[in-house]
Amino acid sequence: MGFWGKIREVAWGVPPATKAERKLLVKIDWYILSFICLMYFSNYLDRANLSNAYVSGMKEALGMKGNDLNKVNTCFTVGYTIGMLPQNLLLQLVPARILFPLNTVTWGGLTMVTAAAKSTSHLCVIRFFQGIAESSTFVGAHYVMGSWYLEEELCKRAAIFSASAQIATLFSGILQARIYKTMNGLHGLPGFRWLFIICGVITVPIGLYGYLFFPDTPSRNRSLVFSASERQLALSRLPPRPETKLDRTVVRRVLGKWRWWLMSMIWIVGGELESIGSNALMAIWMKQQTAAGLHSWTISNFNYYPNGATAVSIVALLTTAVWTDYTKKRYQVNLVIAAVMVVAAALILAQDRIGTGAVFFAFYIAGISYAGQASNFSWANDLTRDDEQERGIVLASMNMFSNAFNAWWSIVFFPADHAPYWRRGMVSLIVLAPIMVVLTLAARYLQLRDQRLAARGKAGANPDGPRRADDEDVAEEMGSARREEGRVAEGRMSSDEVEEEKV
Repeated sequence: MGFWGKIREVAWGVPPATKAERKLLVKIDWYILSFICLMYFSNYLDRANLSNAYVSGMKEALGMKGNDLNKVNTCFTVGYTIGMLPQNLLLQLVPARILFPLNTVTWGGLTMVTAAAKSTSHLCVIRFFQGIAESSTFVGAHYVMGSWYLEEELCKRAAIFSASAQIATLFSGILQARIYKTMNGLHGLPGFRWLFIICGVITVPIGLYGYLFFPDTPSRNRSLVFSASERQLALSRLPPRPETKLDRTVVRRVLGKWRWWLMSMIWIVGGELESIGSNALMAIWMKQQTAAGLHSWTISNFNYYPNGATAVSIVALLTTAVWTDYTKKRYQVNLVIAAVMVVAAALILAQDRIGTGAVFFAFYIAGISYAGQASNFSWANDLTRDDEQERGIVLASMNMFSNAFNAWWSIVFFPADHAPYWRRGMVSLIVLAPIMVVLTLAARYLQLRDQRLAARGKAGANPDGPRRADDEDVAEEMGSARREEGRVAEGRMSSDEVEEEKV
């Protein structure tokens, strides 16, 4: 294999062995990845616009003060948390091609309704129901991706999916800045109200696109864009999985294993380590510094400058996804995040003794915390592939418990009126970082223990067969076999040459 072939393999994975599978993978990316990315883009666009509107006139127009913004965000989080487990269990019963588009159109409509809000109470009610509508998106998309993609294909797609949310955050800031310049006062509406209307108009057609073209999971795929042979290939290319059902045994199957407990705790901590970005602290910090007369930033600056952190998060998501799909060591991302967040929090606490550039650096590197979204949910998908119901519940529980904590965490530790230091919040991040390290290493130890036990069980069932210490060796052997099959299929090697290379 040449240099560029090796680079392509590292960046995008081992190419499928046959032309039919390559064609299928392109279709999966086109119709599944495109829709869930557009859906999540609109999801985050309709979330991020609240913070952009807050620093662009909504605070003054609605008479918001103190921690009112945190209260509105908490109402959204409560709705999101309440709806998460029921919505994701519904995916076991209601086709995703119906549930996802329906929810997308619902939250798009609620976003447009937000433009009519006259008070903080109005915002709280609207955002609560918007949270319920959005609650199936993140976990549901990871569940669907885990149903279609092989382990070595998954994390890169999950990173692209998560990056679509960061692109939406980036786009929302740019959109609000342009709207404020060009549409503020148009037809008597302030710019921040136009932002809600335009974001809603962008969202509704995405739901229609999903209803027409999204193919659901491989076992329930009825889409006309996939032929009967492609539907069969989509099922046969995946590793065999035991037959499991949504019945009363699911409680024992889930709660009796460490995966539900540890992965939920890991993402509770991981979600709170995103607090600097998820609470839009940089924009609020800039607004506070300007109000105090320390800087002369404009409303456009409030919307543009925080985009640097969003760009960092996109790069971090994609880079770590490529790395962990190649190495199969998803846990390493959490160790990097823990170290980075200690540095970011310490710099923000010390802002009086460092320059503005160093504070910007702290806010920007905090964007690395979002890399945990792709790596941890791909890790959970890897761990639970043998039980569909466990996989759905573990993924939903990770996000549900994280948001349940965030509902009060942001109010207690990151209220808007605690700017510019957020001392309690920054100290909490420094405390959470080593907790993340301990939880991650514990999960990795148990993962390797389970792999050794599984390998011994297989060796006992087949004493003449090969013995493997862990799944990473197995994955390496499978990847090598797929490369050889691909080269034979493309005519680059003969079967005899493959046998010689093996020897």
